[in-house]
Parts: sequence; C-alpha cells; structure tokens
Amino acid sequence: MAESRGDHAAADGLPRRAARAALRALGTHWPEYLIEAWALGTFMVSASVFTTILEYPNAPLQHMIADPTLRRALIGLAMGSTAVGLIYSPWGRRSGAHMNPSVTLAFLSLGRISRTDAALYILAQFIGGLMGVLICAWSMGKPFAQPPVAYIVTVPGAAGPGVAFAAEALISFVLMLAILEVSNSKRWGAYSGLVAGLLIACYVTFEAPLSGMSMNPARTLASAWPAGSWSGLWIYFTAPCLGMWLAARAFHVLTPWVERTHHSAKVVHTAE
Repeated sequence: MAESRGDHAAADGLPRRAARAALRALGTHWPEYLIEAWALGTFMVSASVFTTILEYPNAPLQHMIADPTLRRALIGLAMGSTAVGLIYSPWGRRSGAHMNPSVTLAFLSLGRISRTDAALYILAQFIGGLMGVLICAWSMGKPFAQPPVAYIVTVPGAAGPGVAFAAEALISFVLMLAILEVSNSKRWGAYSGLVAGLLIACYVTFEAPLSGMSMNPARTLASAWPAGSWSGLWIYFTAPCLGMWLAARAFHVLTPWVERTHHSAKVVHTAE
C-alpha cells in the first residue's frame, strides 16, 4: 500500500522536531551537559594517572608493591574516591553525576530524564571520556600508551568473553540497584554516592581480572579508540546497559510508586 502524503510529511517532520527539541535543551541545560563531560573526563584522567604510576614497569611504586591485587586495591581506592568526590561536588550534584550512558539509560527507563536530555548527556559523556584519555596520552606519553597500561583499555580476561559479559552485567546490576535503593531511603539517601564509590573500589580490586571493570560504554570507547583495541567492545556496550536496565526494572517492582521518595535523575538527593 502506498504511503499517504501525510505520512511522508510526518516522517519528514520528525528530524526537525528532534532538532528543535535538542536546541531548546541545549539552551536550557547546557551546563549539565558540560558537567557530564567534565566529570567523566576527570574520572578518566584520575584512572589513567593512578594506573600508570602503579602498573608501568619502570614506575617506582610498581617495584615497591609486588602484589598485583594490592596494586589493584590502591587503584580501586583512588577510583572510588574520585567518583565520590565528583558525585558530591557542587557540579556533580547539579547534573546528577551520571558519568555513564548506562546510568543515564536506566534513569530514562524510569522516566526520570527526557529522551533529549538523555541523548545529550550520553553524547557529552562520550566526548568527555575521550578527551580525558587523549589529555593523558599527550601528557604521559609512552608509559601510558605502552603495555601493560595501554591506555587503560578494558578487555575480557583470561576466562573469556562469556565470563566478561556476565561479570559486567552483574556488577552493573548491583551498582545501579544499590544507587536506586539507597538514594530512595530517607535515612540513608545521602550516602548513595559513598555506596557507589565503595562498590567501584571493590570491583576494581576483585572483578577487574574478569572484564577490566568498565560498566560504562563511554569509558571503554575512550580507551579503545586511541589504543586501537576493539577486543570485546560489544560486551561493554551491551552488558552494562542490560545490567542497569534490569536493576531499574527490579527497583520498579520492589519499590511501589507511593514509597519512592524522589523521582529525579540524580545519584544523590540532598539539599544543595
């Protein structure tokens, strides 16, 4: 059956309406988008610096701390602390400190953020993460670019891509569900950022050998692109999104609407 002229007009109008919505959102929420880019970029700089000083073979700390698990624990402590600092910073409180397309999509699935804002948050996160890695590549050179640091790429571990996928989905599910449940508590809501930081520290220490510990498509692409390392990229674009989407669905089932203390797309909900 031939499409009507009205159908063609409606289809042609969709990109225009989307463009107008994006321009309106940019005019209103551009500070939040810049904050998301800044936050993930800062996180990537911190991860790059601490991984390089602890894992580069010629770095003094690499020789002083022989146990790889202890080195990962120190990196995890640094990364968890960085995440906490960003989440509780004035800028992080303003944007909600997603720093992760998977987090943004989970909030979108709960109706806490508009599609236009979600799309622009995600774009900003990809740009910010990549800029953070490129800054480190320019400033640190070979110690950051060469193995074993290798742009801090996230690739499947020795157990293979299947285990990496399952691990990424699981840790993403636990992180997002913890954020939603803790932030929804009137008593413990202010501590949701600390819970997120603690989980990140634990994941870097114990889960990283399985998948590299990403939970974040923008974080993975930021390293993969300059490194030219595309091994298992599909895992880091699908498993974190699936895990956090399932966490949002679990929260939806476990917490009735009337028991939800807020409906905004923020990791921490306290008076600013």
